[in-house]
Amino acid sequence: MNVEDLFEQFTQKRVLVLGDVMVDAYLRGKVSRVSPEAPVPIINLEKSEDRLGGAANVALNLLALGAEPILCAIVGKDSGGKKFFNLLDNRALSTEGIIESTDRNTTTKTRVIGNNQHLLRIDEEETTALNADEEKALLQKLEEIIRQGVDAVIIEDYNKGLLTPVVIEKVIELANSRDIIVTVDPKKDNFFAYKNVTLFKPNLKELKEGLNLEFDLVEDQDKFEEAIEKLESIIDNKISFVTLSEHGVFVKEGDEKAYIPAHIRNIADVSGAGDTVISVATLCMTVGLSAKEVAEIANLSGGLVCEMSGVVPIDKHQLMHEVQKVVLA
Repeated sequence: MNVEDLFEQFTQKRVLVLGDVMVDAYLRGKVSRVSPEAPVPIINLEKSEDRLGGAANVALNLLALGAEPILCAIVGKDSGGKKFFNLLDNRALSTEGIIESTDRNTTTKTRVIGNNQHLLRIDEEETTALNADEEKALLQKLEEIIRQGVDAVIIEDYNKGLLTPVVIEKVIELANSRDIIVTVDPKKDNFFAYKNVTLFKPNLKELKEGLNLEFDLVEDQDKFEEAIEKLESIIDNKISFVTLSEHGVFVKEGDEKAYIPAHIRNIADVSGAGDTVISVATLCMTVGLSAKEVAEIANLSGGLVCEMSGVVPIDKHQLMHEVQKVVLA
């Protein structure tokens, strides 16, 4: 495997990203005193910034790797929605899959950071399921985009109501009927709805919560692998890929399985690491890499973005260097 050729192949891929999108807002400043009104710090605001978050961060990671992402989601017809469209335009990301709704607001997470310390987060969000009209409009949009041709579908679930059982079932059915790769980054609410997907990527906490199990990974490795077997018997996925935090990742396809250790990093922020991992894993699958190779490269990518503060996409050249040094050494 030649790393330059591998990453060049990414530039030929078109990937549909379906999931909950949001605006990640940051208020940064310095704290020098405590408020006389309440025992809280006063921040002198120095900088405010808006970034694309949720499934939109998956699209940013795909874009950073040279692929063409097509984001499909619903936002509110509100100030947050306007910010979201402006952010898409600023990044030259397509808006063709974005639907506006007057019945929903746009999820916005505002993080207040003083003296480089995260002090507070304020969430504005809609978590109710799509109504019938929104669901119908989304399904029509999905079918249009898939018929145009995509190499993979990434489903990014943040439990904000976009991914109803009907939407999940229909998009998987549409993709499978055309032999399109489907990868999933799940959350607890719809955990068992993702039947017959290509790759299912929970983290260890989500796996335990989804199956209602409790075990220690280090001491009870057999119980962990039994949990994987149970998961696969329910959703009939092809590849199970579990992120294990400081223990690295686990991947299983059929009878083949591998534990891949984490690489030592100076961890600054784990936010957005899962978005990077699913993006990289999916692109690696579109070019025909083995499950173990997919996991090795995705594992590296997750570690790299954890060295950065805030939700940021992967640096393509940094990842290429790491793949050359670690995977191909």
